[in-house]
Amino acid sequence: MARDMRRGTPDDRLAPVLRPVRAGNGFEEALEQILQVVRLGLVPGGERLPAERELAERLGISRVTLREVLRVLQDQGLVESRRGRYGGTFVLPRADASGGAELRRRLAGVDLDDVLRFREVLEVGAAGLCAAHELSDGQSERLRTALARTHDAPLAEYRRLDTLLHLTVAELSGSPTLAAQYAAVRATVNDLLDCIPLLVRNLEHSQRQHTALVEAVLAGDADAARATMREHCAGTAALLRGFLA
Repeated sequence: MARDMRRGTPDDRLAPVLRPVRAGNGFEEALEQILQVVRLGLVPGGERLPAERELAERLGISRVTLREVLRVLQDQGLVESRRGRYGGTFVLPRADASGGAELRRRLAGVDLDDVLRFREVLEVGAAGLCAAHELSDGQSERLRTALARTHDAPLAEYRRLDTLLHLTVAELSGSPTLAAQYAAVRATVNDLLDCIPLLVRNLEHSQRQHTALVEAVLAGDADAARATMREHCAGTAALLRGFLA
């Protein structure tokens, strides 16, 4: 049961949102949930979030991961850390960010859940098809090269090269229609991604998933390729829902 942030007494306000995260995307899903707590006003501006130990236990993550999540929220101006006997992590009063108008423009008319579901269907299907087909040496090298470029990418270039890797998987699925549909939905996803910050922890996690995906495809393991891509899409969806939903 949740505890009142100030008095240590039972409080169920956070129960509808905070729950143990899945192992595959712990950082992203924990960030999504705490963003929901803040954005829904479950902890009003000026009040303190639960203690780190309680939050980590409720989310099922380490305190190291939790601190990385809280650092992101602090960098975004959503919370602040205070020291001392009455210290902790406090939610800051909400203020319209300088880019608020641009964010609203980009989100106008976009059904976030529909976009993310369609993206997952296409990406998971493409990954499975890639692995099921026996890629030629040239196609395999294209995939390896696209992956290597994401590993070496500077932050400013990362999303472009990440997009090219995903487009390569779609193209190598053997379905031009799927590739065309994916290119269209990826354009919308990138527009949404431009509305949220690049998070180094998430990029490191994504790179491990990219590597596992390419290894599964090249090994011809369609089940592993689909599972890895599904988990990868879920991580991105958690961040987008957390910041934008």
